[in-house]
Amino acid sequence: MSVNASRARRLGMVGPVALLAALVLALLAAGQLHLLDRLYESLFGPPDLGEIAFETVTRRAAGNDALACPPGFCGTARIDVAPSNYAASGGELRRRVRRYFAAQGAVLVGSDNARLHDRFVARTPLLRFPDTIDVEILPSDADHASLAVYSRSQLGSFDLGTNLRRIRALLEALGPGVASASRELWRG
Repeated sequence: MSVNASRARRLGMVGPVALLAALVLALLAAGQLHLLDRLYESLFGPPDLGEIAFETVTRRAAGNDALACPPGFCGTARIDVAPSNYAASGGELRRRVRRYFAAQGAVLVGSDNARLHDRFVARTPLLRFPDTIDVEILPSDADHASLAVYSRSQLGSFDLGTNLRRIRALLEALGPGVASASRELWRG
């Protein structure tokens, strides 16, 4: 093969590589400018999927949600993670959850102080897909509380485990004594 043919072949690869790099940079810029947020909202509606009642929550048939709930609190819904009690009052646990989601870039979009129920919208890092997360704090006494968390995706029918990872990360951030997900619970 001649030097000119080899050089031509390498130059032929520059175009597709440059196009791919430009596409990645455009997606990153669109995410930083929140252009994807506006596009998703115009195509699929508001990212906030609305409040749920944990006692009657119905899981989705698609694999794009995850549920952490003390046994018995979420009716007959299949739970992925069973959190334990934390050595914190309901108010303190709620503040810790709010701080955690704020640090993750999630936005508090709804709150019910009587039920200690908050709702957040979080977005995936690169493509900024919106997910709604409901959290309800469940005080067991003045110094202890547990929580229920339901995270669900607005778009798609499969989330590649994003919602379950989000719940696990929250529970890990809240400290020791957290029950981890088990395959038996996950399969229901």
